[in-house]
Amino acid sequence: MNAIRIVGIVLIVGGLVGFFTGGFNFTKESTAAKIGPLELTVKEKQSVNIPQWLSIGAAVAGALMLVAGTRKS
Repeated sequence: MNAIRIVGIVLIVGGLVGFFTGGFNFTKESTAAKIGPLELTVKEKQSVNIPQWLSIGAAVAGALMLVAGTRKS
């Protein structure tokens, strides 16, 4: 299996996952203040939305790469 086919499969899977989940959430922890031995930390929930056009584009590009990798073999 050559590299083009592997990248194509990864793009297809990533595009489908992005399309069906729509994004992901994570918690970011940062130091708000540090006074001597005391430290105040803040946890912020952040979300990243993945546009549907980007997910579909990645899946289509992966399919094209998969077909191109098959034709060269």
